[in-house]
Amino acid sequence: MQKVVVGLSGGVDSSTAAAILHHQGYEVIGLTLWLMKGKGQCCSEGMIDAADICEQLGVPHEVVDIREVFQTQIVDFLVTGYSAGITPLPCSQCNKTVKFGPMVQYAREKLGCHSIATGHYAQINYDEATGRYQLLRAVDRNKDQSYFLYDLSQELLKATVFPLGKLEKADTRRIAAEYGLTTANKPESQDLCLVESNGSMRAFLDKYLAPKPGDIVDVAGKILGQHDGVHHYTIGQRKGLGIAAAEPLYVIELDAVNNKVVVGDRTKVTQPECTVNQVNWVSIAEPSTPIRAAVQIRYRSHPTPVTVIPLENSRVRLVFDESQVSITPGQAAVWYDGDQVLGGGIIEQFS
Repeated sequence: MQKVVVGLSGGVDSSTAAAILHHQGYEVIGLTLWLMKGKGQCCSEGMIDAADICEQLGVPHEVVDIREVFQTQIVDFLVTGYSAGITPLPCSQCNKTVKFGPMVQYAREKLGCHSIATGHYAQINYDEATGRYQLLRAVDRNKDQSYFLYDLSQELLKATVFPLGKLEKADTRRIAAEYGLTTANKPESQDLCLVESNGSMRAFLDKYLAPKPGDIVDVAGKILGQHDGVHHYTIGQRKGLGIAAAEPLYVIELDAVNNKVVVGDRTKVTQPECTVNQVNWVSIAEPSTPIRAAVQIRYRSHPTPVTVIPLENSRVRLVFDESQVSITPGQAAVWYDGDQVLGGGIIEQFS
């Protein structure tokens, strides 16, 4: 009987992933990571629900205290980024350094197991011709999470199973109900696990970064209004600026050094290209010449045609066929060939 460690958050997706593998005959061990020092969503009722699911399935449940790693790799990472005027993406960072990596290590060293599974909506395929593990979109494109998984290494992809990759979300709910799982009707959780229930990213950041009032200015330096902290804004933001203007204004720069939020019209927030660092090539080896692909510069953005030009030091330049609006430094750019994730990285600040 093959053994697999299943990451359990206490939600319906991870619960159903565990139940599917259990009913397929795998020896399942549930594993919940204790992430937050405070009252993050994932670490209160989530752990209780995960334990209940394991009891219901009759499988062991392990809890691993990883709060110090989460504090350093995610909380400090976010605070440092926002204080510097960028908008970090915590999910891809968390998947690689906090969740998948430590899970695989714990499974191997403590449980004698070489496979892990999660409730993510994505697929993995092994390409015999290239000897690489390919990361693919999920069948349910509305729930697809491959964008957040682009930074997983070949070693981690080799060790991982995504039981929900070929399912629609409605099928997951149906299977959970058929198995009588206690989480079958549990509401969807917020995307950001570190935010307390009924909280917001703004409230979370205000616990670490004291609001510092400053000027909202146009590109010529004219003061148009006041802000209550640069970290409350993001590139491309249009709503909530509190400025009356003849045409819509967008945040085009966050000047953390001078404590200014710079705004301009739509033309000022449109870019024909950008550079990306910390690139991870996933389904293919790093190319030596430019390639064509379709890129997402945000999780919910539509893929857009792009030329990916490899640079030195794990960087690329993305040249869009059509200029893009609201390209946000700190967020991920992930490029695809159809459903296959070719690579991804972090959008750099504009020079």
